[in-house]
Amino acid sequence: MTRNATGAHARRVEVPNGHVSFWHTQLPPAVPRPALDGDVSCDVAIIGGGFTGLWTAYYLMQAQPSLDIAVIEAATAGYGASGRNGGWLSAELVGSRERYAATAGRESVLNLTKSMQASIDEVIRVAHAEKIHADIEKSGSIKIARNPAQRARLKAHTAYLNDWGAEHERIEPRELNGRINVDGVVAAAYTPHCARLHPAKLVRGLADAVERLGVRIYENTRCVAIEPHTARTDRGTVSARSVLRCLEGFTATVSGLRREWLPMNSSMIVTDPLPADVARQIRWDGNETLSDSAHAYMYAQHTADGRIALGGRGVPYRFGSRTDADGRTQARTVEALTTLLHRLFPAASKVPIAHAWCGVLGVPRDWCATVNFDPGTGLGAAGGYVGSGVTTAHLAGRTLADLALGKKTERAALPWVGRAVRRWEPEPLRWAGVQAIYALYREADRSEYRSQSDRTSVFAKAAALVSGR
Repeated sequence: MTRNATGAHARRVEVPNGHVSFWHTQLPPAVPRPALDGDVSCDVAIIGGGFTGLWTAYYLMQAQPSLDIAVIEAATAGYGASGRNGGWLSAELVGSRERYAATAGRESVLNLTKSMQASIDEVIRVAHAEKIHADIEKSGSIKIARNPAQRARLKAHTAYLNDWGAEHERIEPRELNGRINVDGVVAAAYTPHCARLHPAKLVRGLADAVERLGVRIYENTRCVAIEPHTARTDRGTVSARSVLRCLEGFTATVSGLRREWLPMNSSMIVTDPLPADVARQIRWDGNETLSDSAHAYMYAQHTADGRIALGGRGVPYRFGSRTDADGRTQARTVEALTTLLHRLFPAASKVPIAHAWCGVLGVPRDWCATVNFDPGTGLGAAGGYVGSGVTTAHLAGRTLADLALGKKTERAALPWVGRAVRRWEPEPLRWAGVQAIYALYREADRSEYRSQSDRTSVFAKAAALVSGR
């Protein structure tokens, strides 16, 4: 049994779950690309056929069309987070700005912020140029607070972001209700630097675009080890001048990299298309993306076909850095996300949930993204996006392409380039630590709602100490 928005018991309905993601089920079945068949050589081998790898390939070919590039993908292009995420093309910068500034100075971090903002428009430009129809709508993003502690954090965070050039403005709840009718909001903030999109349409279109440029994509080919100028797979060895690792949350699948980036799970649900009367009550006409100020936060979008897609943390991490099975998430996670959806949008409480799924994202030990390339070994990597990956993957891939070509661009001088990050702790410390972090965050959210104090819960402060954020 489950509980509906009013707390009454309701009969559990089995929700379609997994199948990679709802986004993929909306597309015609993809024609499988061939797997690698024996040893090959090329100029650049890119490990991972998601946004990072495909954008890297795209900009390498734009800069030097004569390059011979091979993309090695363990499943199918866009199988990972690139085809499962919340569909936010956002300028949100992951990690601590102070940590980036410690590497290269404040001005460099401001440049990174501007570069993220510019990347949104660049993705939109490329999608138009390559005729990729990905339901992109640049309407900005709204962040809400639903209790006094969240309101205080939102106010402080908005001021902090503006100090770092992120361009956020506070909006009154009555103004918000004229744009989106969200229940229980006590404060909100808006940034214009975000677009809603359909991630599977974008990643599939991008894969087709790089193939048109002459890039080879080998699917169902798992990379098992990476060495200087060499990628070893279960179907042969790839020799290349440069080997660029673009695996993000799946980095732990490569030998020796289990503790490099922690694979964090995030889950989503999506409703059926909202009936006309429900849509009128919710009034989500501007297509802004939506998030909240909880510690175990949610993120949502209003899809092009009139649904609400909403995500948040389920089981955050599986022992031994294991990843999910074909995007399937837990029943209790579906229940929790559905309850949250109904609390935010009571008018949607009788709209069926159409699908549930999960994805895996990469988390570095210091929670800051990195882009690296060593000309001596030909090895490069980009990732660690901590769930803000659609725009970040674009900028990181474009930067990795610059580095691999030896180009001294402004991107190559951004503060996430060349950063060294310590590895995560071995098991069972890694598993215990992550479980503790999210248990503390969940309790922090509960205690803030109970107390109605404007002070952040001590449980959240303890979680920050454990996590090192």
